[in-house]
Amino acid sequence: METYALSIIGILILCLISLGLALYSGMSKGKAGLLSGPVADARDENPLYRIDRVHMNSVEALAPFAIPAVLAMIAGVDAMLLATLVWLHLIIRVVHAVVYLRGGEPAKGGKLRTALYVLSGLVTAVLIVVVGWAAIV
Repeated sequence: METYALSIIGILILCLISLGLALYSGMSKGKAGLLSGPVADARDENPLYRIDRVHMNSVEALAPFAIPAVLAMIAGVDAMLLATLVWLHLIIRVVHAVVYLRGGEPAKGGKLRTALYVLSGLVTAVLIVVVGWAAIV
């Protein structure tokens, strides 16, 4: 497994980011006197909404990426290729979170935030194809 150390570290960082965003979301809602769960004022201008959504986006993106990444190690995908995909996905997810949390025009739907979300989905799709190919050859 040491050949996959970079990939394992990247996946663990993705998990820590998701956990950190969950804590940040909960603390932010608590400070505002709100219960956990969806924010009632669901507008991009509402920072609590953005915090909640960036957390949920991280959760939504984690499983479809982490599961194939682990399967890639089992299937023997080239370690450097896997590390490249993991770290590319990680960088995109971090930039996505920063853009979303900052708000403003780039964070609105159909803008930079959406492009980053789609790009991370494409990296995930490439990973799935690579793992599928490794499994059948």
